[in-house]
Amino acid sequence: QVQLVESGGGLVQAGGSLRLSCAASGRTFSNYNMGWFRQAPGKEREFVAAISRSGGTTYYADSVKGRFTISRDNAKNTQYLQMSSLKPEDTGVYYCAADPEPFRGLSYGRLRGTYDYWGQGTQVTVSS
Repeated sequence: QVQLVESGGGLVQAGGSLRLSCAASGRTFSNYNMGWFRQAPGKEREFVAAISRSGGTTYYADSVKGRFTISRDNAKNTQYLQMSSLKPEDTGVYYCAADPEPFRGLSYGRLRGTYDYWGQGTQVTVSS
């Protein structure tokens, strides 16, 4: 299995930027499709972005499209989420997730059940 550790969260003003990282260990990182999810207080965990094993395909939730960028560096066993133009509604705990199956597109990539492995999360707070 793979272990995932997120970092890079924090407090930022609206309009600001943050970059989250997710470091993977255990199995071969490039064998996993990766995703980012977030959970706001009192709400369900929701899809943010996904990236295929090679990094050649990415998907985003409509709410973050054009503001967030998902990427990965397989040589460093790390995926990233660059967040710009942050809004208060982006506040939540951000989770990194790994899917060991062949990439099946957005219909699967946006589902929590697609991912077998999860990190502990990192808090992002955007103040207005």
